[in-house]
This record gives sequence, structure tokens and C-alpha cells, in this order.
Amino acid sequence: MVLGIDAHKRNHTVVAIDDRGRKLGERTTGTTSADHLDLLEWAEQFGSERTWAVEDCRQLSRRLERDLLGAGEIIVRVPPKLMAHARDSARTYGKSNPIDALAVARAALREPDLPAARLDGPSRQVRLLGDHRDNLVEERTRVINRLRWHLHEIDPAFDVPARNLWRPKHLKAVSNRLAGEDGLVARLAVGMVSRCAELTEEIRNVEGELDALVTPMAPALLAVHGVGLLTAAKLIGEAADVHGFKSKDAYARPGGTAPLPVWSGNRNRHRLSRAGNRQINACLRRIAIKQACSHDGARALLQRRRENGDSKSESIRVLKRRLSDVVFRALLLYAVAASTDTELSAA
Repeated sequence: MVLGIDAHKRNHTVVAIDDRGRKLGERTTGTTSADHLDLLEWAEQFGSERTWAVEDCRQLSRRLERDLLGAGEIIVRVPPKLMAHARDSARTYGKSNPIDALAVARAALREPDLPAARLDGPSRQVRLLGDHRDNLVEERTRVINRLRWHLHEIDPAFDVPARNLWRPKHLKAVSNRLAGEDGLVARLAVGMVSRCAELTEEIRNVEGELDALVTPMAPALLAVHGVGLLTAAKLIGEAADVHGFKSKDAYARPGGTAPLPVWSGNRNRHRLSRAGNRQINACLRRIAIKQACSHDGARALLQRRRENGDSKSESIRVLKRRLSDVVFRALLLYAVAASTDTELSAA
């Protein structure tokens, strides 16, 4: 028995199917915990051996997953791209919540190795803090860009630092330059200097929280050459639950480092994957570039690949693929340790 869920902000639509994909029932419910309890009571009519399948959009389904997992239910997450194939193969036309829920259920029935949902752990806190820091940095960049134009209008000859205008010494120099200026533009520029200093302080506080979380959480990941605090936080947050990947090769695919076969006939070749999580891919590239500059093993690998005929980009892609395995093993060590701590605390 599979119950497919099409999740939305205001309501969830559930469709139940049997092991042959035949629709047995349909229900639309709200998004509160009380609504989810009613949904469980409704599902009891289909028996106790059931699996819930939800489209992988956790902003909409996180509360539902938490309530169902707390009740001991089994939930699998269905990637959105699988739903399109399920809808195309159905005999119905159009798009509606019941049609989407049915597509989720049939996709879960067809694919036996979908990742299972788990309760959120410390990795979600890392992701929330990392995303918050990114938003603060983007806001500070916008403030700095506007400040630069105001400073250029006030005095085109004023030497504004090309980078790192957010540093206290540069902000102090700008404040001293604006001290004797009058007018609206100067007043706005002074406010932007204060706002930039506030954002910088807030960013530092968030980074301190990240350090307190990530350092004891993933020492093996931080020990990898080229992995700093922010890179480790991004890798932990984006992976969420590394147990959702059945192997290092499965982890390489969303990271964009698994080569895709693009051959037919006698020529066997592969190309770079541009799919997957680009945040993980960017982290792996930063680590690869760092190791290419200062890590003997990585430099030796790149040299061998270049001698064998690979281009510079191709050799970097090989290094990223190796680093994907290293990161996966480090994340797995953290996940195993976290599971052990949870079991001990429960005991």
C-alpha cells in the first residue's frame, strides 16, 4: 500500500493505491498537526502495511513528515522529475492535486530505492545558519554597491578600496571622509556605513554559531585539505542526511561529479554532468582548486592526468570526483557518530 502526497502551503492531497497502482481512495486535508492525525485515522482503513510517498519539497512537507515519523510511519521522498514520467504514462489528462498525488504514489511504487525521510537533526541547524549568513552577505554587498555610487558622486577622486570595503578600517576611513559633507547623498552614505558595520557584526556572530556547531560535528571533514568552516557547513547542510545516499557513487550524482554516458555504437565516452546540487559542486571545486595549489597528492594526480592527455579542465574534474568520495566518507563518519550518540541517549 502506497499513499502519495501532493503537499501545498494550505492543504495536502493524499491518494492511496494498491501494489498494482490502482487508486483506492483520495483525501484532502489541512496542514496542522490535528489535520495530520485525522489523516492517519483515515489511512487505517487501508491496513497497517503502508508507505507514505511525498514529493521532495521539504519547505512544504516538513511538518507533515515530522508528524508522520513521530507516529512511526514510513516515508519516502520522490524527486519531482519522477512525477513527470508518472503523469505522462497515466490515462488522465490535465494537472490537479489528485493527479499529482497519484503520480507521486505510482513513482514510489515503481522506484524501490527512494531515500527515506528522517527527522531533522543538527544538519538542518547548520543549513539554516549557513543560508542566513549567505543572505546577510548578499544584503551587505548590495549596501556596499550603493555606497560606492554615493561616494563617487560626492568625490570621484576619493580612493575607495576595490575589495573588503566592509572591513572596519575602510569603513572608518569612509566615515572620516563624510564627516564634513552636507546634503542628502552624504546623509544616505553615512547611514549605509552604519548598516554595513551592523551586517558585518551579525555575520561574525552567525559564523561563531556555525563554528560551535560544525567543529565538534565533523572533525574528519574539516581535516580534509582545503575544507574550511564555511565549506564544511555548506556540505553538511546540503547533504542533510548522508544515509539518503546508498553509496559514494550515489552521492557523486547530485554533486555533479558523476560523468554521464553519452555514447552509442562503437565509441564509448562520457561527459560532464551539469545537473544536481550546484552548491555541493561549487564546494568540491573550491576544495579542488585549493588542493591543486598546495596539496602534493592532488598535484601529482593532476600531473599524471595531464601527461596522459587530459586537459586542465578534465584533470580538475577527475580530482573533484575523487574529492566527492573523500567528502562522502567524512560525512558518513559524522552520521555514524550522530546515530551512536542518539542511541546512547535514548538508552
